[in-house]
Amino acid sequence: MKHTLLNTIEGRLLLSGFFLSALLMVFIGFYGITDLHIAKTLVLVFIAHTVGGRAAGIGLCILNGFGAFPTILYNFYIEVLIVCFTYAGFVLSTTNYLRNEWIIKFMARLTGKAIEQKDKIKPFGWIGIFIFVMAPLPVTGPVVGSIIGYMLRLSLFKNFTATFLGTLTAIAVWFYCFDFLEQRFHMIQYLFAAIVIIVLIPYLKKIKEFVVGNTNRRDN
Repeated sequence: MKHTLLNTIEGRLLLSGFFLSALLMVFIGFYGITDLHIAKTLVLVFIAHTVGGRAAGIGLCILNGFGAFPTILYNFYIEVLIVCFTYAGFVLSTTNYLRNEWIIKFMARLTGKAIEQKDKIKPFGWIGIFIFVMAPLPVTGPVVGSIIGYMLRLSLFKNFTATFLGTLTAIAVWFYCFDFLEQRFHMIQYLFAAIVIIVLIPYLKKIKEFVVGNTNRRDN
């Protein structure tokens, strides 16, 4: 089964995700030794992306003095890494290679989001995926965009070029918009705080349940 899995495109993407993750850990580990502040920022940016906040990740880089090239490159790298895992996980779970209950539930949520948007994007094909991924809206992004591309039966090349070019464009636009506000109006701190709040809103119920659960356990 392992041999068969590694001979599929999705299996190789999953392996690529692990390779990119290993490189990321080495990179963060290097700065953990040489510059702890940068290492902490890199970790926080990664966390921001995993909860769906590429804008928050870019804002963190700017607030901590990262320039245009490292900000765009690092945030793009993280998005590519995440897509490798989620796209491969989605396809492999639908083809019964992955049968983990947690993965299946997570992919089911992503599938629901993709289905909601698929019919709107279908008439536009490649450019539809590109615009969807680039758009600064809560439901958009490379993860859902790549899954929609799979549902529309785009080739992997067309799907990923649309997804990653849209991602790169969005990151560049976010960076220069934030940088403009920071240099001229010094508003990025407030805008960044608002973005963090918006990102956390869907998780407030889970956070409350976690806090209440820990309080109850301590009381018992």
